[in-house]
Amino acid sequence: MRARSDRIAVMTDTSTHLLVVDDDREIRDLLTRYLTRHGYRVTAAKDGVEMRRYLADRNIDLIVLDLMMPGEDGLSLCRAVRAEGGPPVVMLSAMGEDADRILGLEIGADDYLPKPFNPRELVARIKAVLRRAQTGSNGAPTASGTIQFAGFVLDQAQRRLTDQKGEEVTLTAGEYELLVALAIRPRRVLSRDDLLEITRGRSAGPFDRSIDVQISRLRRKIEQDPADPVIIKTVRSGGYIFSPEVQPS
Repeated sequence: MRARSDRIAVMTDTSTHLLVVDDDREIRDLLTRYLTRHGYRVTAAKDGVEMRRYLADRNIDLIVLDLMMPGEDGLSLCRAVRAEGGPPVVMLSAMGEDADRILGLEIGADDYLPKPFNPRELVARIKAVLRRAQTGSNGAPTASGTIQFAGFVLDQAQRRLTDQKGEEVTLTAGEYELLVALAIRPRRVLSRDDLLEITRGRSAGPFDRSIDVQISRLRRKIEQDPADPVIIKTVRSGGYIFSPEVQPS
């Protein structure tokens, strides 16, 4: 990764605490300096052991996590963070293959950036993920109402989904934003580009299938038969459509 001089510091909430996890000391130091200059509070960890220690005793808002590390790798660590309901994760990897990116997204990474990368793009991705975690899918403060569909209740004030039995369905930040984007636009065909723009504020590349990955994960959580979905249906050559009747309140 090449750092470029940037004399204008971006005004960012200094209470936002990032955890950079990378076994390469040079990259850790570079990212720590760069992100600190952009107004973030930064803690750096060289491996999963340090990462877990910092998560246990510090209030971390987002993790920048390297995929390829000796010992416990980034995929395993990301999976653990998601299982424990931890903060959003932006994954970094020198392996830019689609399969690696999709695997990272499947286990719960909120975004993925291949190395080498422009550090300014990393800052932009971090800001977008944090914004999605703190606001609604349209970029405005999260609404206070609820959305009911197919026996589910989506509470936008608490960012919480409960099923027909009243039990909470655990969603990542990305899955939640995708579900909101669909649920507030029922029975409307939304392309991959539409959904990526709504939820992440950027357009899709020619081989970007991250939305498909998140749709698949979301279906496994809300569809009775994910192989034959009735809530989120695929429109051939079109995208996706949220088909159930929606009752906002």
